[in-house]
Amino acid sequence: MAIIATLASIAVPIYMGLMERARIAKAMADIRILESEIAMFELDRTRLPVNLGEINRAVLKDPWDNPYEYLSFAAAGPGWKGKARKDHFLVPLNSTYDLYSKGKNGKSASPLTAQASGDDVIRANHGGYIGLASGY
Repeated sequence: MAIIATLASIAVPIYMGLMERARIAKAMADIRILESEIAMFELDRTRLPVNLGEINRAVLKDPWDNPYEYLSFAAAGPGWKGKARKDHFLVPLNSTYDLYSKGKNGKSASPLTAQASGDDVIRANHGGYIGLASGY
């Protein structure tokens, strides 16, 4: 019985870590798909969608059951810079739109330096980086 308990205490954290990495990979794949759908919308209509509903993705949830966050800076108006996701130097990550998942904790803040943003799965550098905010 002690051997089984020991093996279980080793296996459960490993399994949980694998599940979390799979959720992150799923969120990254979803963001890549959304990015391509946004690009197709922009090619067809010569503008970015106002929200994810315009590309029929308003109900799409991330692996943690939260909606994906999207902000078109053109639709946000002249004050968009205050709402944009920002890097460690408080420079916006993108110049046209932000697209991200709030991650495991379901919380987020504009600057990546905020504690709530560390587990976010983000799109930065116009799609040049898609991954954890903590790794950017």
